[in-house]
Amino acid sequence: MSGTFPLYGSAAARQLDARATALLGGDGYQLMQRAGQAGWRYLLQQWPQAQRIVVVCGPGNNGGDGYVLARLARRSGRSVQLVHLREHVPASELAQRACTDYLAAGGTVELFDERLPAADVVVDALFGIGLTRPPDAGCAALIAAINAQSVPVLSLDVPSGVDAELGSVPGAAVLATCTLQFIAMHAGLFTGDALEYTGALALDDLDVPAAAFDDTAAAATLLQKDALARWLLPRRRNTHKGESGRVLCIGGDHGSGGAIALCAEAALRCGAGLLSVATRESHVAALLARRPEAMVRAVESGEALQALLEPADIVALGPGLGQGDWAQGLFALALRAGKPLVIDADALNLLAAQPHKLDDAVLTPHPGEAARLLGVGGAADVQRDRFAAARALSERYGSVVVLKGAGTVVAAPGQIPRAIDAGNPGMAVGGMGDALTGVIAALRGQGLPAFDAASAGALLHALAGDEAASEGERGLLPSDLMPHLRRLANP
Repeated sequence: MSGTFPLYGSAAARQLDARATALLGGDGYQLMQRAGQAGWRYLLQQWPQAQRIVVVCGPGNNGGDGYVLARLARRSGRSVQLVHLREHVPASELAQRACTDYLAAGGTVELFDERLPAADVVVDALFGIGLTRPPDAGCAALIAAINAQSVPVLSLDVPSGVDAELGSVPGAAVLATCTLQFIAMHAGLFTGDALEYTGALALDDLDVPAAAFDDTAAAATLLQKDALARWLLPRRRNTHKGESGRVLCIGGDHGSGGAIALCAEAALRCGAGLLSVATRESHVAALLARRPEAMVRAVESGEALQALLEPADIVALGPGLGQGDWAQGLFALALRAGKPLVIDADALNLLAAQPHKLDDAVLTPHPGEAARLLGVGGAADVQRDRFAAARALSERYGSVVVLKGAGTVVAAPGQIPRAIDAGNPGMAVGGMGDALTGVIAALRGQGLPAFDAASAGALLHALAGDEAASEGERGLLPSDLMPHLRRLANP
């Protein structure tokens, strides 16, 4: 497997639906029946013992998929109760047809009245990709009733209330146990707030002809574990340490020596051939004791740093750097050196204070840092559309951007963004970003182009976090990733 998958925006998803319908002879109901059948198959696979099925339908075609599923479930002998709001009678021609077939098969419809009937599984067919606003009060009450059920919830195509393109959740939304996407994967479901609601994500392509995808541009590319092998190739037998990159890590002001230590160790564990650290004199002994493979130098002046910059192939700038006079001096000198950069932490804040394009850099902001770099109000503005924020950053600074957070997004000027399908909440702890900086710097030093080094590094780091969290997410430390980084860096 390639480990890469296209993700689509909502306009492209509608286009795919229309093209698939045309290729299937123009009968959209055929596609709706396939979606309902796929949903029923998936429900049976996940919960084969379920006997009581509650299907919540909306007025559009997503509701039509629910009517088809309800008819099939009833035909199989299950107890089916289909519920909708009083105002949610089927509105589209296809949904009306699906409802008619369901009723003709003996099905009944109940109007929602504060609570849902008892069930073994609830199917969410309320809204699909068309909803981009907060649900109104009636819909919010229905969504709250779905979420109050202590049983699995299967969302068809999209958890109702989630923006399938942006990944934002503007109001109430269904907390799905599983979400079965139809035809194509939706970009917004793989990043940001959406990840709180999707549960396990799956795809059924509904046997749509491949021609439906011709000339339909993906909004992003999803990266999974198998993608690492395309970038992390075996080393040639007759290699030497210089071929694996000379990495210089700059940071570690007073009180922040751990940040630059994590950066340095992660770079070594990911294959840096030679690694130097420029830090405060007070940190030198501790860093050498922790990682004797690192060449640690006390740097209290620009002259001392210049001697380390000249032989470096790549510079990791920012972990523990601070924003004082010492930090500002090293930051300015590193930028003037003309070396490829990986910029993180306080170095990002220094850049935000004087924004300008960089020649060859990878920026690794979390949402708060991204907001400062963009000059917008705060992290919420970034989280509202993480793909757009990452693209805007890459264009503004002429750099590759790794927008950290749930569903990390990697963007570069003129490139299709990439989303990382790995990582876990245990990684939300100080020092994780410092380790990521070292990972990316090591891969950049080994010859990967900046966009690929950032993508592979973000994926490698997230996968290592997942493996390190096998014994539990709470209490996970950045240093726990180190042995997993080494193993995963050799796919």
